[in-house]
Amino acid sequence: MVLCYRLNGLFNPNLKIMDKNLKRMATMQRMQVTGLHLFYSKGYYNTSVDDILKELSLSKGAFYYHFESKEDFFVQIIENLLVRKIYSMLIEPIEGHEDTLDLITHCFEDALETAVHNEMDYGFVLGNFINEFNGRNEKVMKHLNDILKVWEVNLVSAIQRGKFNGHLDRHVDAEAVAIYVMSAYMGIRTLMAETAPSARKYRFMSQLRAYFKSLQPKTTTV
Repeated sequence: MVLCYRLNGLFNPNLKIMDKNLKRMATMQRMQVTGLHLFYSKGYYNTSVDDILKELSLSKGAFYYHFESKEDFFVQIIENLLVRKIYSMLIEPIEGHEDTLDLITHCFEDALETAVHNEMDYGFVLGNFINEFNGRNEKVMKHLNDILKVWEVNLVSAIQRGKFNGHLDRHVDAEAVAIYVMSAYMGIRTLMAETAPSARKYRFMSQLRAYFKSLQPKTTTV
Protein backbone atom coordinates (compact mmCIF):
# COMPACT_ATOMS: atom_id res chain seq x y z
CA MET A 1 0.00 0.00 0.00
CA VAL A 2 2.84 2.42 0.86
CA LEU A 3 4.56 1.64 -2.45
CA CYS A 4 1.27 2.15 -4.29
CA TYR A 5 0.78 5.54 -2.61
CA ARG A 6 4.32 6.62 -3.53
CA LEU A 7 3.91 5.48 -7.14
CA ASN A 8 0.56 7.27 -7.39
CA GLY A 9 2.24 10.38 -6.04
CA LEU A 10 4.72 10.32 -8.88
CA PHE A 11 1.92 10.53 -11.43
CA ASN A 12 -0.74 12.41 -9.46
CA PRO A 13 0.30 15.98 -8.58
CA ASN A 14 -2.78 16.37 -6.36
CA LEU A 15 -1.44 13.74 -3.96
CA LYS A 16 1.86 15.57 -3.73
CA ILE A 17 0.08 18.84 -2.99
CA MET A 18 -2.12 17.18 -0.35
CA ASP A 19 0.91 15.57 1.29
CA LYS A 20 2.73 18.90 1.33
CA ASN A 21 -0.28 20.68 2.83
CA LEU A 22 -0.66 18.03 5.54
CA LYS A 23 3.00 18.36 6.50
CA ARG A 24 2.68 22.15 6.61
CA MET A 25 -0.41 21.92 8.82
CA ALA A 26 1.34 19.49 11.17
CA THR A 27 4.36 21.82 11.39
CA MET A 28 2.18 24.85 12.14
CA GLN A 29 0.23 22.90 14.76
CA ARG A 30 3.45 21.89 16.50
CA MET A 31 4.78 25.44 16.38
CA GLN A 32 1.56 26.92 17.77
CA VAL A 33 1.24 24.39 20.60
CA THR A 34 4.84 25.08 21.63
CA GLY A 35 4.31 28.83 21.26
CA LEU A 36 1.19 28.78 23.46
CA HIS A 37 3.09 26.93 26.18
CA LEU A 38 5.96 29.44 26.07
CA PHE A 39 3.69 32.49 26.05
CA TYR A 40 1.59 31.01 28.87
CA SER A 41 4.56 30.19 31.08
CA LYS A 42 6.82 33.20 30.37
CA GLY A 43 4.43 35.82 29.04
CA TYR A 44 4.23 37.17 25.51
CA TYR A 45 6.59 40.11 26.02
CA ASN A 46 9.16 37.97 27.85
CA THR A 47 9.25 35.43 25.01
CA SER A 48 11.35 36.24 21.97
CA VAL A 49 11.26 34.69 18.52
CA ASP A 50 14.69 33.24 19.34
CA ASP A 51 13.17 31.49 22.39
CA ILE A 52 10.53 29.94 20.12
CA LEU A 53 13.10 28.88 17.52
CA LYS A 54 15.32 27.32 20.17
CA GLU A 55 12.42 25.34 21.63
CA LEU A 56 11.36 24.13 18.19
CA SER A 57 14.88 23.71 16.72
CA LEU A 58 13.86 25.84 13.74
CA SER A 59 15.61 28.49 11.69
CA LYS A 60 14.31 32.06 11.43
CA GLY A 61 13.63 31.43 7.77
CA ALA A 62 11.35 28.51 8.63
CA PHE A 63 9.48 30.61 11.19
CA TYR A 64 8.94 33.57 8.89
CA TYR A 65 7.90 31.26 6.09
CA HIS A 66 4.79 30.44 8.13
CA PHE A 67 4.24 33.69 10.09
CA GLU A 68 4.76 37.37 9.32
CA SER A 69 5.82 38.29 12.86
CA LYS A 70 5.64 37.23 16.51
CA GLU A 71 2.33 39.10 16.77
CA ASP A 72 0.94 37.25 13.74
CA PHE A 73 2.11 33.99 15.33
CA PHE A 74 0.26 34.83 18.54
CA VAL A 75 -2.93 35.90 16.76
CA GLN A 76 -3.00 32.58 14.92
CA ILE A 77 -2.50 30.78 18.23
CA ILE A 78 -5.56 32.63 19.57
CA GLU A 79 -7.66 31.76 16.52
CA ASN A 80 -6.55 28.12 16.17
CA LEU A 81 -5.86 26.98 19.73
CA LEU A 82 -7.14 29.35 22.40
CA VAL A 83 -10.63 29.77 20.95
CA ARG A 84 -10.99 26.00 20.67
CA LYS A 85 -9.63 25.46 24.19
CA ILE A 86 -12.04 27.94 25.81
CA TYR A 87 -14.98 26.67 23.77
CA SER A 88 -14.45 23.02 24.66
CA MET A 89 -13.78 23.78 28.33
CA LEU A 90 -16.26 26.53 29.24
CA ILE A 91 -18.84 26.96 26.48
CA GLU A 92 -19.74 23.63 24.90
CA PRO A 93 -20.49 21.92 28.27
CA ILE A 94 -23.29 24.42 29.06
CA GLU A 95 -25.03 24.26 25.69
CA GLY A 96 -27.41 21.46 26.70
CA HIS A 97 -31.06 21.86 27.66
CA GLU A 98 -30.83 20.36 31.15
CA ASP A 99 -30.80 22.36 34.39
CA THR A 100 -28.58 25.36 33.57
CA LEU A 101 -27.13 25.70 37.06
CA ASP A 102 -26.17 22.02 37.13
CA LEU A 103 -24.49 22.36 33.72
CA ILE A 104 -22.42 25.36 34.83
CA THR A 105 -21.55 23.68 38.13
CA HIS A 106 -20.30 20.51 36.44
CA CYS A 107 -18.50 22.56 33.79
CA PHE A 108 -16.56 24.56 36.42
CA GLU A 109 -15.94 21.45 38.52
CA ASP A 110 -14.33 19.66 35.56
CA ALA A 111 -12.33 22.69 34.40
CA LEU A 112 -10.97 23.40 37.88
CA GLU A 113 -10.13 19.75 38.49
CA THR A 114 -7.94 19.84 35.39
CA ALA A 115 -6.12 22.83 36.89
CA VAL A 116 -5.63 21.02 40.22
CA HIS A 117 -3.54 18.35 38.48
CA ASN A 118 -1.61 20.73 36.23
CA GLU A 119 1.95 21.02 37.54
CA MET A 120 2.66 23.85 35.08
CA ASP A 121 -0.30 25.98 36.20
CA TYR A 122 0.18 29.72 35.78
CA GLY A 123 -3.47 30.70 36.15
CA PHE A 124 -6.26 31.10 33.62
CA VAL A 125 -4.59 31.39 30.22
CA LEU A 126 -7.17 33.81 28.77
CA GLY A 127 -7.09 35.99 31.90
CA ASN A 128 -3.29 36.05 31.87
CA PHE A 129 -3.16 37.30 28.30
CA ILE A 130 -5.88 39.91 28.86
CA ASN A 131 -3.91 41.33 31.79
CA GLU A 132 -0.70 41.34 29.77
CA PHE A 133 -2.05 42.95 26.60
CA ASN A 134 -4.55 45.39 28.10
CA GLY A 135 -3.43 48.91 27.17
CA ARG A 136 -0.48 47.59 25.17
CA ASN A 137 -1.87 46.03 21.99
CA GLU A 138 -5.35 46.86 20.69
CA LYS A 139 -5.25 44.33 17.86
CA VAL A 140 -4.53 41.37 20.14
CA MET A 141 -6.96 42.67 22.78
CA LYS A 142 -9.76 42.64 20.22
CA HIS A 143 -9.19 38.93 19.58
CA LEU A 144 -9.05 38.17 23.32
CA ASN A 145 -12.14 40.27 24.08
CA ASP A 146 -14.03 38.48 21.29
CA ILE A 147 -13.52 35.21 23.20
CA LEU A 148 -14.84 36.84 26.39
CA LYS A 149 -17.89 38.13 24.52
CA VAL A 150 -18.70 34.70 23.10
CA TRP A 151 -18.35 33.15 26.56
CA GLU A 152 -20.58 35.83 28.08
CA VAL A 153 -23.25 35.56 25.37
CA ASN A 154 -23.41 31.79 25.80
CA LEU A 155 -23.68 32.10 29.57
CA VAL A 156 -26.46 34.68 29.29
CA SER A 157 -28.27 32.47 26.81
CA ALA A 158 -27.97 29.44 29.09
CA ILE A 159 -29.23 31.42 32.10
CA GLN A 160 -32.18 32.79 30.13
CA ARG A 161 -32.96 29.24 29.05
CA GLY A 162 -32.85 28.16 32.71
CA LYS A 163 -35.37 30.88 33.57
CA PHE A 164 -37.64 29.79 30.73
CA ASN A 165 -37.46 26.15 31.84
CA GLY A 166 -38.26 27.05 35.44
CA HIS A 167 -34.86 26.15 36.92
CA LEU A 168 -34.08 29.78 37.83
CA ASP A 169 -36.22 32.46 39.39
CA ARG A 170 -37.85 34.61 36.71
CA HIS A 171 -36.49 37.81 38.30
CA VAL A 172 -32.83 36.75 37.93
CA ASP A 173 -30.72 39.23 35.96
CA ALA A 174 -29.07 36.93 33.40
CA GLU A 175 -26.41 39.45 32.34
CA ALA A 176 -25.41 40.19 35.94
CA VAL A 177 -25.15 36.50 36.81
CA ALA A 178 -23.04 35.81 33.71
CA ILE A 179 -20.57 38.60 34.55
CA TYR A 180 -20.37 37.51 38.18
CA VAL A 181 -19.77 33.86 37.27
CA MET A 182 -17.09 34.76 34.70
CA SER A 183 -15.32 37.03 37.17
CA ALA A 184 -15.48 34.40 39.89
CA TYR A 185 -14.02 31.72 37.63
CA MET A 186 -11.17 33.92 36.41
CA GLY A 187 -10.41 34.93 39.99
CA ILE A 188 -10.28 31.43 41.44
CA ARG A 189 -8.06 30.24 38.59
CA THR A 190 -5.56 32.93 39.53
CA LEU A 191 -5.68 31.99 43.22
CA MET A 192 -5.34 28.27 42.48
CA ALA A 193 -2.04 28.90 40.70
CA GLU A 194 -0.49 30.18 43.92
CA THR A 195 -1.13 27.60 46.63
CA ALA A 196 -3.42 24.75 47.80
CA PRO A 197 -5.35 24.45 44.52
CA SER A 198 -7.47 21.49 45.65
CA ALA A 199 -8.60 23.17 48.88
CA ARG A 200 -9.35 26.44 47.11
CA LYS A 201 -11.31 24.65 44.42
CA TYR A 202 -13.39 22.88 47.10
CA ARG A 203 -14.22 26.12 48.94
CA PHE A 204 -15.00 27.95 45.71
CA MET A 205 -17.35 25.24 44.46
CA SER A 206 -19.13 25.12 47.83
CA GLN A 207 -19.84 28.85 47.67
CA LEU A 208 -20.81 28.67 44.00
CA ARG A 209 -23.42 26.00 44.80
CA ALA A 210 -24.77 28.16 47.63
CA TYR A 211 -24.99 31.15 45.28
CA PHE A 212 -26.75 29.10 42.61
CA LYS A 213 -29.22 27.83 45.19
CA SER A 214 -30.20 31.44 45.87
CA LEU A 215 -31.09 31.84 42.18
CA GLN A 216 -33.59 28.98 42.14
CA PRO A 217 -37.34 29.67 42.16
CA LYS A 218 -38.66 30.50 45.61
CA THR A 219 -41.06 27.93 47.03
CA THR A 220 -44.18 29.30 48.68
CA THR A 221 -45.82 27.65 51.65
CA VAL A 222 -49.56 27.75 52.16
